Amino acid sequence: MNKKEVLETVKILLEEYPDSTPALKYTTPFELLVAVILSAQCTDERVNKVTAELFKRANTPEQFAKMEQEELQRYIFSCGFYRDKASHIISSSKDIIEKFNGQVPSSLDELQTLKGVGRKTANVVYSVAFGGDAIAVDTHVFRVSNRLGLANAKTPLDTENQLMAVLPKEKWSHLHHSIIFHGRRVCSARKPNCEECKLKNLCKYNTKKGG
Repeated sequence: MNKKEVLETVKILLEEYPDSTPALKYTTPFELLVAVILSAQCTDERVNKVTAELFKRANTPEQFAKMEQEELQRYIFSCGFYRDKASHIISSSKDIIEKFNGQVPSSLDELQTLKGVGRKTANVVYSVAFGGDAIAVDTHVFRVSNRLGLANAKTPLDTENQLMAVLPKEKWSHLHHSIIFHGRRVCSARKPNCEECKLKNLCKYNTKKGG
């Protein structure tokens, strides 16, 4: 995409999804961190159902650090990859206590030092909980941005770097959620609804397939 096409794409995304916000339910930065870890390869709807019960049992780093992994696994079983996720939640909880006095760190670099916290998770927490400018590349953002032509990348990290290079920084966080909404509602993985897409005239995927 050229600069004019990028700006037009941004304008349409923001107009179509003006109130795009995170679907995960949380009340503290730590609860958001746990929810984001659970959301890997899992729907936000499922995560919200799980955390509704889980957070009654534990919702602080201290409580999770003391929990047996087997117990946590039982709570989060339906989110998938429950062994790894339980290990990540407990490990990051211990790191928060030992390294950051029980408070979730507010910088992107420090978030990524937590065991089990990758770049995507750190970006979401940094952006949503602390108001930082970041673009978290999940499956929706990766698919949609490369289909549209905002990026032309083979990995999430390269996609993130390319998006940061072309999108206005002050709108990164909002656009991240707008792109996710677009991926869920219109540009689905198996059967994108190109006919109803407001971006079809700008989209490289639609042009390539003869739309």
